[in-house]
Amino acid sequence: MNILVGQSGGPTAVINSTLAGIIAGGIKSPKIERIFGAVGGIEGVFQNDIIELTGFSSAKLALLKQTPSSFLGSCRRKLGDEEEAYIKIFEIFKKYDIGCFFYIGGNDSMDTADKLNRFARKIGSEIRICGVPKTIDNDLAVTDHSPGYGSAAKFVANAVRSLALDTAVYNMKSVVVLEIMGRNAGWLTAAAALGNDSDVLATDIICLPERAFDPDKFLEKVSNIESGTAPIIAVSEGIKDRFGNYLGESPSLRQKSDGFSHAALGGVGRRIENLISENLGIKTRTIELSTLQRCYAQCASERDICEAFDAGFESVRLAENGESGFMPCFKRIFDNPYKIEIIPRPLSEIANYEKTVPDNMITADGMGVTQDFITYGSPLICGEPNHIYENGLLKFIKR
Repeated sequence: MNILVGQSGGPTAVINSTLAGIIAGGIKSPKIERIFGAVGGIEGVFQNDIIELTGFSSAKLALLKQTPSSFLGSCRRKLGDEEEAYIKIFEIFKKYDIGCFFYIGGNDSMDTADKLNRFARKIGSEIRICGVPKTIDNDLAVTDHSPGYGSAAKFVANAVRSLALDTAVYNMKSVVVLEIMGRNAGWLTAAAALGNDSDVLATDIICLPERAFDPDKFLEKVSNIESGTAPIIAVSEGIKDRFGNYLGESPSLRQKSDGFSHAALGGVGRRIENLISENLGIKTRTIELSTLQRCYAQCASERDICEAFDAGFESVRLAENGESGFMPCFKRIFDNPYKIEIIPRPLSEIANYEKTVPDNMITADGMGVTQDFITYGSPLICGEPNHIYENGLLKFIKR
């Protein structure tokens, strides 16, 4: 059979490693003849923008594994209930003799894969549909963690660690607010705590979407910080007030959303900055890590790269053995020594569900994380990849 793969949603530093795993799995399989890629995710399927990936050499795969962003492009198209759309997609599948479709993405992509699988079963199609996990938000249900999170968490931990030293050089009271991605799940913001050790206290306060933001308690906490002259506060872009309103959703952004009705967020760091400076009179500045969190390949976790590749490779093995309507999930066996296994779980258990940071990983005052999170997150940022450089620059591969 032939296989088709697409990438969707926001990119990560290792999403192409998953693509490399699927290509490598397809090349190795005696059951798979040709490997195709949809340019621009499911939108590329609609537009019949399909390219062949069968001839990838081992050298190109090595470069693909270390290339950030989405090699095949991406989209945020939501599939509705119009049967005509599904019929068109499956006509494209038939045109290229596709036996299995792999969709690499996060929550919304798993929704798309689940809908395609349901339609395939409805019409009696034998095409297998597989959703392959990817998200820096780490909010996919069922799986212990998601490819992309470990590298983004490693970047956040190292960034805040370096900032802590830089901001401490002046003997002047100040505060740094670090705004970190995360709409409803605070996994990536929590990773700021991974930058703390016996040598450096990188983060003093961590505000997650899982806890309502209380301005009075927050200001009291800031006032009582005694760690040094320049404490750092990590805040998620998705923190909310006690009424459930996003602090970072301004009136000018309220009408903006993506195809999945997610409101545009921005500026929560500035709001916290103003809150501190106006009420406490402390010099405060905001730093937004922005898209560097998801694309800084130089800071990728070797473990994340390998697990992303394995997720793709194992997806091919499962599909060629008859599995459909699944996502390969990581099941943690041990924390120390760290060990996982990959198991398929139904897309119906994952699509439209969201995994947030559990209570046992959040401190009682809601402004920090516990040792349970440190134990969970520490293994995911480990390992330094043997990257390929040329003239001091990390080599990438483009379509």
